[in-house]
Amino acid sequence: AMLMQPDFMRLVYTGHVMRQGQKIKMRDFVDEVPKKTLGMPVVLMVGTSMACGKTTTGRVIIHELKQAGRTVVGAKFTGAGRYRDALTFGDAGADYIFDFVDVGLPSTVVPEEDFRNATRTLLNRIAHLDADVLVAEVGASPLEPYNGAAAIAALNDHICCAVLSASDPYSVVGAHEAFGMVPDLVTGTAISTDAGIALVKKLTGVQSLNIMNPDILPELRDFLKEKLPLGFFN
Repeated sequence: AMLMQPDFMRLVYTGHVMRQGQKIKMRDFVDEVPKKTLGMPVVLMVGTSMACGKTTTGRVIIHELKQAGRTVVGAKFTGAGRYRDALTFGDAGADYIFDFVDVGLPSTVVPEEDFRNATRTLLNRIAHLDADVLVAEVGASPLEPYNGAAAIAALNDHICCAVLSASDPYSVVGAHEAFGMVPDLVTGTAISTDAGIALVKKLTGVQSLNIMNPDILPELRDFLKEKLPLGFFN
């Protein structure tokens, strides 16, 4: 196994950039925006773990929303500062992309109050956009220290549907207990087989779709049409 892994990069910390005796931080360069309540519906994507299919699910959902002629915001609210996920949303057609780095956080493993303040700023920025829908990814799992539960709480009043990407069928039950929420749809590696789909149905009764199968796109479109505001899909 060790032969398959390259050596980790080694870094030597030599100090911070300072200005007038004060440490320079990313947050020092974040412009505040006037407070504004979010006025668009939110499609929430949650994952039970890293690499469970959230970003792939988000890409497909964004594509369907663009096919409906909507202006879409794609935003990653938690995780580590890897821009690839946000760029993937842009590649799928999102008109605007954001992540927490835009509001000064290198990752969301920070004290909850710092995270809440940054998230408020990010939501204010999104609220000022002329957009129809926000596809919001909450990375990692609720039991990891990324402030996933706080992100969901910040979005809660605007969520029209919650899509859970799960790594295995039993993790759907675990996510329900940890988040205290029942997803509207399950996707991800857990339901990449018929057996997985059947087990999720048996354990939770929740609808699931294998997002990697192009044949399910009409079902996904019907799901979004049902959950989003009336007339969202023409």
